[in-house]
This record gives sequence, structure tokens and C-alpha cells, in this order.
Amino acid sequence: MRRNTILIAALFSALALAGCAPSADEAPVIRIGLLPILDALPIHAADALGYFEEEGLTISIVPVSSGPERDQLMQSGQIDAMINELVSVMFFNQDEVNVVAVRFARTASVDTPLFQILAAPGSGMTSPTDLIGVEIAISEGTVIEYTTERMLESAGLLAEEIVTIAVPKIPDRLNLLLAGQIEAATLPEPAVTVAIQNGAAVVVNDTIIPDLSNSLITFDLHFVEAHPETVRAFLRAIERAVEAINTDPAAWDDLLMERGLLAPELVDLVNLPPYPSGAVPSEAQFADALLWAQSKGYIEEDLSYQSCVTGAYLP
Repeated sequence: MRRNTILIAALFSALALAGCAPSADEAPVIRIGLLPILDALPIHAADALGYFEEEGLTISIVPVSSGPERDQLMQSGQIDAMINELVSVMFFNQDEVNVVAVRFARTASVDTPLFQILAAPGSGMTSPTDLIGVEIAISEGTVIEYTTERMLESAGLLAEEIVTIAVPKIPDRLNLLLAGQIEAATLPEPAVTVAIQNGAAVVVNDTIIPDLSNSLITFDLHFVEAHPETVRAFLRAIERAVEAINTDPAAWDDLLMERGLLAPELVDLVNLPPYPSGAVPSEAQFADALLWAQSKGYIEEDLSYQSCVTGAYLP
């Protein structure tokens, strides 16, 4: 009788523990790798405004200084999400599907550039044709290289007239440009404004190819599969933050400085872009990025749009 009592007690104890165990979709900490770029503001804003907390989420922002550093952290499982771009997504998925893009972070428009090619101070270069045969500093195998080539092709340059040199880190690219050690570089904000303030000149920007230039919020596929409601909650918080930023773009100076997205001396010089509402790249945008990556020999496989991009978690 005593043995039966012990067994029954053990059974109830096991059931109690099972009932307290976290479900597969109980929100974990989301570790997200972010470059110091304006694309990341909605994530920082959602964090600062408590939108993630209201969704029951905990966010750990992991600063990165380059695309390759960010990608290494994702590959090693040290982050769960990142801001990247279609070409980066394709690199991750060329052997097997490892990541999935779930939302635009930023998009270029005919009025608002995302990336710009600048000439070094005193170079005298002002036209895309001035860049024929000139080494342009880029981050190789990323949206920077992709948009650099697409911008110059749209401006009339031939593929063989475009020359690039790999300088992965944005600060290094900027410093080398301003020192005259490289003649041209492709940069995002706020590096563009810093360069202009120090005498560099914009030669061309991606307002001429707005449909092709964008950045993405991308998650580790296993994380998405294990925590779909967490991803949905994350994107709900981002949507609220985007609406808040677009409603009052002048209200974010302190946060921009606090989170290292803008230096104090740049706050009055950089105008925030309009941030896109919830959407993902189209199949046409995906196809062009894939065609470019294949033409460069970066990717051999015919990747499917559906394996790399999904709008299923958007609010």
C-alpha cells in the first residue's frame, strides 16, 4: 500500500512538472544583430518604447560593425535575427534553408536613397561616367556590391567598366574615402552625411533603382519554426514603432544618439527616411538579386522565393 502511495505521488509530481514546463512557443530572448544604421531605428524604438515588453518579449541587441561579422554570428548560432538583405539570405540558404526574411527593414524610394556612391574630397568626380575604371570600396557579396553595380549599370556603365575593392566595415570605408586612400565608396546613412560634411561628393544613389534596393529583417529558420507566435509578436511591435516614427520623425534625436545610430553633431543634419509598413520583397525583386548573385558566381543553385521569403508572420 505504501509503495502504491509513493508511485501515485511520483506520478502527480511528474504531471505537475509537465504542466509547468515551457511550451515550444514560450517567448525566448531574441538576440538580434544590428549594424549602426538608420535601418535599425524601428527595432531600437520598439525596445525603448516598451512595445516588445508589452508583447511579452525580451530583446538582446547585439552590435555588429560589418555584414561579415553579423553573418558569422548567425552562422555560429549567437544571434537569432538580423538586419540584412536578399543576397545575404541567399548565401545562407544556398546549401540548405537556414534563414527566412520576414519583413522589410528599409526600402529606397524615388525621393529617399538607401545607398549612395560618393567620390573622395577633391577628386572632382561628379558623374557616373567619372567612375569608369575607378576602384569603388564596397562590402563584397552583399547588398552594397549588388546595388553598386545595379546603380552604375542603370547610369549606363558596362559591367567591365565597374571596378570594386572589398572594404567590409562601414567606418573603414568612410575613413579611407575621407583620407583620399580610396577614390570612391558606397555608403549608407549616417556615413553619407559625414562624408559630405567633410568634402566628399555624391556621384549617384539608388533612387534610380528604388525597386531593387532594400534591407530586411531576417530570422533563423529553426527559431521561426519553434517560435512562430514570438516572431508574430516581434513584428507587431515593429509595426507600432514604424507608425510612431513616421508620425513624428523629429522626435527621435535622443534615441538615435543613445543607441549610437547618429553622433550628436549629425542629428540636425540627417533627416529620417519614411519607414515601410509591413511587407516583404516581391518575387521580381528576389529574382533580380538571384540573377546577379549567380552572374557573379556567388551562388550556383536556383533558390526558390518561397524558401527564402515569407510574409506569413506580418500583422
